[in-house]
Amino acid sequence: MTTTNPQYNLRNPLPLSAAQEAEVKQLYYKRVRSHCAPEIKAFAECAVNRTVTATWVCRTQRLAMNSCMLEHAKPEEEDRAREEWFSTHGERRRAKEEENKRVEKRREEVIRMMREDERRKNEAAAAAAAAAGSGKSN
Repeated sequence: MTTTNPQYNLRNPLPLSAAQEAEVKQLYYKRVRSHCAPEIKAFAECAVNRTVTATWVCRTQRLAMNSCMLEHAKPEEEDRAREEWFSTHGERRRAKEEENKRVEKRREEVIRMMREDERRKNEAAAAAAAAAGSGKSN
C-alpha cells in the first residue's frame, strides 16, 4: 500500500505539466531498467569496443535485454511510477523549498560581504585622501 498525499486522487489525478510527466517517465524507465539490469549489463559488456558489429555479435544478449524490457514496460509499471511520483511529490517539494532557502541565505550573505568590502574600500579611499590632503598643507 502506498501512502499518498490526500490532495491527489490517484484514480482520477490532476493533469500533470509536461515537466511533471517527464519526471514520471524518468521514474518509469528507471524502474524498467532496474528490472532488467542483468540483461542490460550483459549486452553492454558484449558491446564494449564494438560498433556496428554489436548488432549481430551480441544478438543473444540484445534479444534477452529487449524481451525483458518489453516484459516490464507495461502500463501497470507506468501506473506504479505515477503512484510513486505522487507519493513523493510533497517530499520533493519540501526539498526544493529547503534548497531555495539555502540559496537565498547564501545570496544574502554574499550581498552583505560585498557591501562590507565596498564600505572598507570607501573608508580606505577616504583615509588615503585625508592623508594626501594633510600632507599637502605642510
